Amino acid sequence: MNDYLNTPIEFLKGVGPKRGELFRKEINVFSFEDLLNYLPFRYVDKSSYVKISEICRGGASSAHVLVQGKILSKEVVGTKFKSRLVVRFADETGEIDLIWFKGVKWINENLKIGENYVIFGKPALFNKSYNFTHPEIDLASETKLQKEGLYPMYNTTETMKNRGITSKAISKLMQTLLEGMAFVIPEILPPLVLEKYPLISRDSALRLIHFPKNQDELARAQNRIKFEELFLLQMRVLKQKSQHQLEKSYVFSKVGENFNHFFKENLPFTLTDAQKRVVKEIRKDLGSGFQMNRLLQGDVGSGKTLVALMAMLIASDNGFQSCLMAPTEILAQQHFKSIQKFLTGLDIGVGLLTGSTKTKERRELHEGLQNGTIKILIGTHALIEDAVQFQKLGLCVIDEQHRFGVAQRSKLWAKSQFPPHILVMTATPIPRTLAMTLYGDLDTSVIDELPPNRKPVQTLHRYDNSRLKLYEFLKQELRKGRQIYVVYPLIKESEKLDLKDLEEGYFTMCSEFPRPEFQVSILHGKMPQTEKDLGMKLFVENKTQIMVSTTVIEVGVDVPNATVMVIENAERFGLSQLHQLRGRVGRGAEQSYCILMSSHKLSNEAKKRLDTMVKTNDGFKIAEADLQLRGPGDIQGTQQSGALNFKLADLTKDERIIRAARIAAGLVLDEDPNLSQLQHQKLNITLRKMYGDTVWSKIS
Repeated sequence: MNDYLNTPIEFLKGVGPKRGELFRKEINVFSFEDLLNYLPFRYVDKSSYVKISEICRGGASSAHVLVQGKILSKEVVGTKFKSRLVVRFADETGEIDLIWFKGVKWINENLKIGENYVIFGKPALFNKSYNFTHPEIDLASETKLQKEGLYPMYNTTETMKNRGITSKAISKLMQTLLEGMAFVIPEILPPLVLEKYPLISRDSALRLIHFPKNQDELARAQNRIKFEELFLLQMRVLKQKSQHQLEKSYVFSKVGENFNHFFKENLPFTLTDAQKRVVKEIRKDLGSGFQMNRLLQGDVGSGKTLVALMAMLIASDNGFQSCLMAPTEILAQQHFKSIQKFLTGLDIGVGLLTGSTKTKERRELHEGLQNGTIKILIGTHALIEDAVQFQKLGLCVIDEQHRFGVAQRSKLWAKSQFPPHILVMTATPIPRTLAMTLYGDLDTSVIDELPPNRKPVQTLHRYDNSRLKLYEFLKQELRKGRQIYVVYPLIKESEKLDLKDLEEGYFTMCSEFPRPEFQVSILHGKMPQTEKDLGMKLFVENKTQIMVSTTVIEVGVDVPNATVMVIENAERFGLSQLHQLRGRVGRGAEQSYCILMSSHKLSNEAKKRLDTMVKTNDGFKIAEADLQLRGPGDIQGTQQSGALNFKLADLTKDERIIRAARIAAGLVLDEDPNLSQLQHQKLNITLRKMYGDTVWSKIS
């Protein structure tokens, strides 16, 4: 069985060395097993013919169809270097054109006028007439209707098609492969799972997924394969979680002077019930003697940094240092400033280390870390440099962790004798299905309340032709003493994209809001750091009232007096980014507004994004909508994870299967934590083959 499935693909009848090379290069199919796991992307019904008259009425234009008829004429049109083959094809009800742009010479030589053929393809409307472009064509004498069964369609590349490896060719090779499999494909799922869930066998699923007789067979095969994909991922995730829970770490046994002084004297406002709950969860983890691995989710402005600081104060009270790693310099600086402000009156050394930290300051920081005078270090990737050594690192806080790779995070862990406690923060709410998969190895805490006296931001969608009304509204807000952000997607005008660019926007705002009544500043990522700092300082101090910016103010800028966020070309931003930008306002007690500006030319997806923003401020609902619109592969941080490369499973649709797979994986690990029993041998081998030894890794 193994010998058969491991056979190199070129040894399958009908492949050979040249085709085998194409299979390897174009679609990563190296062996018989790889081909078996190369699944159809959809299925079509080949059980009946359609008449040409029905196609010409538009009745069959939305699907692939079978048509039987004769070739009336054929003609090669165009030049030698850019030609097409036009074939006039007819049945007893009408005529239609068949068109080929590729393989013209070969197809023209092999088609005969007056011969009966069967064509299969999707009719398309062009110049008010229907035609078939690049249909499959076979002699009618060699074609039999399928009395039952769905015909599989396989993805191929242009290079493969040019060499004759079409979807139809792959289907024939798949039949050859399956006919040679005179054995039962062994199970991966343990007996415990197969007894509990109504799943067909792995052997049946892999055979039926290619050639199902009906929709019921197809659904059962797809359900089994989706379950297996999600079960294997959940096994990995829960195995890692169990490793974390057993990993010995430092015991923070007391809540001492620093924490209590901060709680009584320095808290800027009363903690929300959600913050209190999360602090309690963190305190329990820190005192358990096992490594904390906790994901802290909270919407923009919900007070995550404050909670993280309280955890760092517990570490300090127990004689340990903490670090906070942020993805950008501007966010690291914002954390540094806000934490310094929070700690006024407390004798706790706080350091800031970024790529632009001067050599002399670095030396002082390194010395302070090693002698223990710096209790909290805040920074960017610079924290993972080899030169950065702590005296006693006990807690690592990772902000917006999806922007850091596993290797980067592991360098932080290595700076401590025992694994430090880990608190991962994100202001991008994570959909339930992603939380159960990509972050399923972490314990999760959610801050689902905003601090008191915060009014929800009112979000409005306006078109470019209402700009004069917008300017009038902005002047009203400015004359109340408020401040305004205006965000653009570009710095300089692009010839390719018709977008409002930052420089043009800055001059427009200066013209519409002239001095001395109004002051306008500009901020973008390509400015020197000193200019950025000055521009931000002027805005924070209300010396400029309008900040024209790119998305560098998406994170890390906190100006409670700013009440309006105008986002130009809002249709060009993703939902998550729009939500992050909106979070820059509404941080004070006054009513705030987010105004989404766009042209009238909107795609359906862009309109759905903007409508979602107008309808809800709930970050979790927005995250779910983002997942539905874009799919998990495009959600920030998931594509590079390598964890979600599913063949069939879909996180936007398969939450029920994800939950079942997670329960099943938990039952198996409860019964056999190390997968050492004979009945789990195949599962163990499969997991190691898929994930290597990362299944047993200490790093989340």
